[in-house]
Amino acid sequence: MSERDSSSSDRAKAASHAKASGQASFGAFVRKPAERTDGKAKEVQTDVANAGSDVAEMRIETAASWPADAVEVGAIVDAYGLKGWVKVAAHADAGRGGDALLSAKRWWLLKGQERKSAASLQAKTHSDSVVARLGGVADRDAALALRGTRVYISRSEFPTLEADEFYWIDLIGLDVVNLAGVRLGKVASMIDNGAQSVLRIEYPVIDKNGKPVAGERLIPFVGVFVKTVDQAAKQIVVDWEADF
Repeated sequence: MSERDSSSSDRAKAASHAKASGQASFGAFVRKPAERTDGKAKEVQTDVANAGSDVAEMRIETAASWPADAVEVGAIVDAYGLKGWVKVAAHADAGRGGDALLSAKRWWLLKGQERKSAASLQAKTHSDSVVARLGGVADRDAALALRGTRVYISRSEFPTLEADEFYWIDLIGLDVVNLAGVRLGKVASMIDNGAQSVLRIEYPVIDKNGKPVAGERLIPFVGVFVKTVDQAAKQIVVDWEADF
């Protein structure tokens, strides 16, 4: 298996883990009305030089000290090199939302029931993964001990997007209505079909046995269908008929 194949497999496993956890994961950002056309994403690297002891140590955290806006963005899948760097399978590539891993100053780490946090001293893209040097992780053995750890970033540390760009995490839960004012449901999740992002909308229906169940609509997140996204009003307006 090539390094690229291995990285893709790691990323798929991390995304599957996030889905199984029942928590909304980061996902890519989506751009309306079309994706970026400026080619390959530019590599971003952070570097905290001459870190003090308060930065260089890993902290034990509790549910109370955990950020309320923490969003799962990937998982540590391996050590990288001999000097304590870790390899992360990110839920989104750099340039499609994964830049949060590169720019965040602190990573919040969850393995089983154990919560920790560490300063991100350096982080950069490497092939299809992100590799990083974390405070308190001094050698390969310490890095290997972090395998299987889920990585969270505070939403407040996500890079700012352009006016027509939105993080998936910010779209989930918004009400969707059409131009006639008919409520179509709520955004339950986002799907990337390779060509574009898709809103997966759930709405209440009654099945043939008279029981309430969730119906589903899939609406491509492109300008021809998505007219406005008002995060303050928690609403998306679409050009989409209720019987589609």
